[in-house]
Amino acid sequence: MINHVKGFLLEYALSVPPLVLAFDFNPQQITRNRSVTITLGSTPATRGGFDFFLPTETPRVAQGVAVEPESFDVEIMVDATDRMNDGDAIARTLGIEPELATLRSMVEPKVQGPGGVQVLAGLGLGGTRAFQRNESASVLLFVWGSHVLPVFLKAVDVTESAHLPSLEPYRATVKLSLQVIEGANPFYLMEKVRQVGMAALHTGQSAAAAIGGLL
Repeated sequence: MINHVKGFLLEYALSVPPLVLAFDFNPQQITRNRSVTITLGSTPATRGGFDFFLPTETPRVAQGVAVEPESFDVEIMVDATDRMNDGDAIARTLGIEPELATLRSMVEPKVQGPGGVQVLAGLGLGGTRAFQRNESASVLLFVWGSHVLPVFLKAVDVTESAHLPSLEPYRATVKLSLQVIEGANPFYLMEKVRQVGMAALHTGQSAAAAIGGLL
């Protein structure tokens, strides 16, 4: 029996309404991607990079590097069956439409209203000219186990698999395409600290195993 845990998407903004989505999350597969673009040595005497011998010489092997932000795709199940069985009036009437509307609102651009409150750009509260609209994507926090990642929601793909008699969906598989916001923000800095700590733990274990194998 799979033991599901809760995941969350939280909008990190003053918004109307505040956007929060909780979901059961124990995926069989997550696709994470990080890539770099490397400027290599191009002299006739080398292939793929400049020559080197000592570790101190390796920085010049790649004359420049551009790191792309990490992105990942996850699939979640949004299901109102348990709430319907428990007598939840909203679930019995609307199924998962409120959750799907929340996801659509998360992926749509926002404009800043009075007092710094962000509202959907589609409500037409921005300027009429393009340069007046000041539209921006929502900054979201993807909370998954010990990870709290600041992300942009780049795409939402919904596959509805069960409907109420009113044709409102009550079960769907949702694929989320997310891009991590890397930089000097508190959430990403904590993630990097966690990454360095985990790498150090692995290095220590690997070194201990290697030494043990030599004895």
